[in-house]
Amino acid sequence: MRRSAVSIPSNIAEGYQRQHQKEFRQFLYHALGSLSELETQLSIVEEVHRIQVSEDMLRQIDLLGKKIKTLIKLAAKDSTRQQKTSSQRPVQDE
Repeated sequence: MRRSAVSIPSNIAEGYQRQHQKEFRQFLYHALGSLSELETQLSIVEEVHRIQVSEDMLRQIDLLGKKIKTLIKLAAKDSTRQQKTSSQRPVQDE
């Protein structure tokens, strides 16, 4: 569980430092996957070990998932905008 939890912000940070929005989106998807792993592990804790997971924690996981999905959409829009801008630039003679 600790690895999944640490992996979420680590993937976001690593993706943010990449050169292209496509790479950033890929790391955001990795972060979303790690968040799903964490959610699954918490579910297993409840089922197998009979330990109650707080509703607040589950709401925070849900909220974080929504935020990451929003970042993915924004990165996709930004990537599309960059592609259109670069294809519209005039070719300069040397």
